[in-house]
Amino acid sequence: MDYDPQELEARWRERWAEEGRYEADPDADAPAPGDDGTAAASDAAADEEPTFITVPYPYPSGGMHIGHARTYTVPDVYARYRRQRGDNVLFPIAWHVTGTPIIGAVERLKKGEEDQLSVLRDTYNVAEDTLQDLETPMGYARHFIEQHYKKGMRELGLSIDWRREFTTNDERYSKFITWQYETLRDRGRLEKGLHPVKYCTNEEQPVTTHDLLEGEEAEFQEYTLIRFGHGDTVVPMATLRPETVRGVTNAYIDPDADYVIADVDREEWFVSAAAVEKLQLQGHEVVPKRTVAGEHLVGERVENPITGDEVLVLPADFVDADNATGVVMSVPAHSPDDYVALQEAKADDERMAEYGIDPADVDEIEPVPILTIEGYGEIPARTAVEESGIESSADPALEEATKELYNSEFHRGRLNDEYGEFAGEVVEDVRDRFRDAHRETGAFGTMREFSEEVVCRCGGDVEVAKQDTWFLRYNDADWKGKAHDAVARMDAIPENTREQYDHTIDWLNEWPCIRNYGLGTRLPWDDEFVIEPLSDSTIYMAYYTIAHRIDDVPVEDLTREFFDALFYGADAVAGDAPERALDLREEFDHWYPVDYRCSANDLVNNHLTFFLFHHAELFDPDNWPEGITVMGMGLLEGEKMSSSKGHVVLPGEAISTYGADTVRFFLMNSAEPWQDYDWRDDQVETTQNQLQRFWRRAQEIVDAPEGAKDLVQADRWLLARLQETVDTVTEAMEGFETRTASQAAFYNLEEDLRWYRRRRDLDAPGARWTLRHVLETRLKLLAPFTPFLANELHEELTGEPAEDAGWPAVDDAFVDEGVLVEERLVEDLTADVNDIVDVTDTDPDTVRVYAAADWKYDVLDTVRDVGSDVGQVMSEVMSDPDLREKGDAVNDLVQELVSFVRERDAESLDALDAVDERSVYENAADFLAREFDADVQVYSEDGDDVVDPAEKADRAQPYRPAVHIE
Repeated sequence: MDYDPQELEARWRERWAEEGRYEADPDADAPAPGDDGTAAASDAAADEEPTFITVPYPYPSGGMHIGHARTYTVPDVYARYRRQRGDNVLFPIAWHVTGTPIIGAVERLKKGEEDQLSVLRDTYNVAEDTLQDLETPMGYARHFIEQHYKKGMRELGLSIDWRREFTTNDERYSKFITWQYETLRDRGRLEKGLHPVKYCTNEEQPVTTHDLLEGEEAEFQEYTLIRFGHGDTVVPMATLRPETVRGVTNAYIDPDADYVIADVDREEWFVSAAAVEKLQLQGHEVVPKRTVAGEHLVGERVENPITGDEVLVLPADFVDADNATGVVMSVPAHSPDDYVALQEAKADDERMAEYGIDPADVDEIEPVPILTIEGYGEIPARTAVEESGIESSADPALEEATKELYNSEFHRGRLNDEYGEFAGEVVEDVRDRFRDAHRETGAFGTMREFSEEVVCRCGGDVEVAKQDTWFLRYNDADWKGKAHDAVARMDAIPENTREQYDHTIDWLNEWPCIRNYGLGTRLPWDDEFVIEPLSDSTIYMAYYTIAHRIDDVPVEDLTREFFDALFYGADAVAGDAPERALDLREEFDHWYPVDYRCSANDLVNNHLTFFLFHHAELFDPDNWPEGITVMGMGLLEGEKMSSSKGHVVLPGEAISTYGADTVRFFLMNSAEPWQDYDWRDDQVETTQNQLQRFWRRAQEIVDAPEGAKDLVQADRWLLARLQETVDTVTEAMEGFETRTASQAAFYNLEEDLRWYRRRRDLDAPGARWTLRHVLETRLKLLAPFTPFLANELHEELTGEPAEDAGWPAVDDAFVDEGVLVEERLVEDLTADVNDIVDVTDTDPDTVRVYAAADWKYDVLDTVRDVGSDVGQVMSEVMSDPDLREKGDAVNDLVQELVSFVRERDAESLDALDAVDERSVYENAADFLAREFDADVQVYSEDGDDVVDPAEKADRAQPYRPAVHIE
């Protein structure tokens, strides 16, 4: 039977759908275990074990691409593995439509924006006559849910319980979210107040990470505004290093940018035009009076509010008027950037004169040191610039020098005497106190900016705004404590992510949880607002447990008491608890907690940590998440995937070209889940060819007579290697190491089979039995990765699909360290002979193999007994007169054997010790003769029958035979 993945996979998809194969219920029987010693068969208790696996529900603002395919295949592979182990597995999916990205996409479509139309037509293949169906938010969402995500997931063979799907604007789901937020408010975890938020100036409402097109990693930065004065006008300058104010020697402004003179909180301020909206958003009362060019302030002097010094304002093209207030202070003693800029200003007399500035006034400006730091001179910035060989502001090394000096001064710089009460202190210890002291006097103010540019998915600029909003109190110490406990209890995969969760919990503060409009659940007590996407996606996993059974409950019955009874039991409700809620509670109790949440690594610092916070607050510890596995990012031909740029591969196209098993296997085998991976067409094609070759070899075994269990050395070796493979794959699967598992089950075992085919007469009854047994076990190991191919072949081979046959267990009857060691000796000898043949370019007629003399094994025993100290070994060996006579030969051998022992564990050495090395080579002589088409002779180095024309025999060492080719 030829391998036609499209035809084969279509049959299995239809079969699974007809059977409702992956619909999981509490009273459902677990997959029937095999009767062949599998793990499922040997552990009946596992039959009842529930396993609940979840993955972030997709946000259908666009189509599914190959990166998404990997995201959803990782948990599917684990789900399939757990079913084979006998577990009752729930793997559900739903659709996240909360927020505004879908609305924004629809608006751009309706406006006919070319970029949006290009993405829809060219990237996601939306037909022209279908575009009008996408002109409503849910019409848009439904298109991508049905035509991309569901279609792609089914084509991939994901083992999802489709009965439980929902969208986050379903009215019953909204009742569930309402219950959550009313409960959180009553427990004091919600509060209303002014709070800095990310604010889209186009949509005029707060946005969160999931709403952003650019700047997803941007952080709030709190600048200190130094209130310089120009007569009665305040000229605020923003800095992250307020302690450097005593070192300000001048200021810079963009002479060509627009600036505004405005009343700010009833004072006259001079700021950039871009700063006006920012200040308004951050709670200042701003009334613009007139607009001027930056040149208006060039050449003027402004007064330092701390020192009283007047400093000159210079023109500079490098000033970004869109950042902060658009006027920057210069501290050339402690900023390599400023130091170089000042030198360039001094050298540009022509430009200074152009703006009416006397070059002599610029020449008089000298750096003013305000701290001392070991390793730098009096002017640290000058030291940093000169030691780095920096000669201009265009030198790329300037950025690194600046960063390094800032870091050094922060941790080791001590303020000079003019700082009074703060003198002598390290910047790190004093910065906040110094800033706060001058805020109280009115010399300093505050302004917030982002660490990078932030753009909303709608295309609007995102700024920092202070809003009167409802926020989650993630800064509450006791709530943080519960979240830390949840982290400590769970399985973090990989383990090094545990500290990332703890770190996020520590720095996380209040989180604004509402938006002004968008899809989703209205805030129960103020329906002008919508609960934002990250805040409504924290415990929806609990809703999966009852989603398919709650549709018959009238919406009006889904009250606070209903969900209290459902999630907390009858005792949580005053009076009689709703019977339907208690009925549904049985399902919740069966599935909860979530065994594993599989999610992207970049969600650790928001969604995944929120997931832990909310579970820790709303559920008892027994229902806290038991594990989280994070996943890396995907590349396409070495570059980051981008839907907006059309740089994606659609799963449907990949599956049509290569088949779902190939797509799945490549995605799982290219990297461990938490590592980044790279989709490359040539490598995917190679994977397809490898699966086709596997299919052909498997068909040969299926079609061959069954054989008999008449085993020889090579059979026992392959069966022993098979047990090692089962152990490796099982251990890897337990830790979500899908690459390690698939490599062992497919590629490593294929290497073993390649050797076995060289060693064994494949037509022998014992070989046919061995190959059949290995194939049957291998198909079970591969079933989570390539379910279509593995189920088909296993059913042809045994009469039942691999997924129904249970997971293989290590068969102790075939565990044999001795046979593994013996075969390794043969492999090593074969490799050594091949090396000699290659180097000498010889076609051998005779191959002579010399096993070491008995006395050399005695020396090896001594090395093992005494240890790796060469001197002690030599002392012990030389106490034997017979060995002492051998002189340098013993000394050289000891050196070699000490290294030999160091490279092996005690178990391997014990196995070698039980081997009759010469007999191993004699038994392999026929194989070696066939391999090299030569006469193979095996001797002991000191044997009476030894033939040694080239005097090579004395080079033999224990388990490292000497070889002579003639």
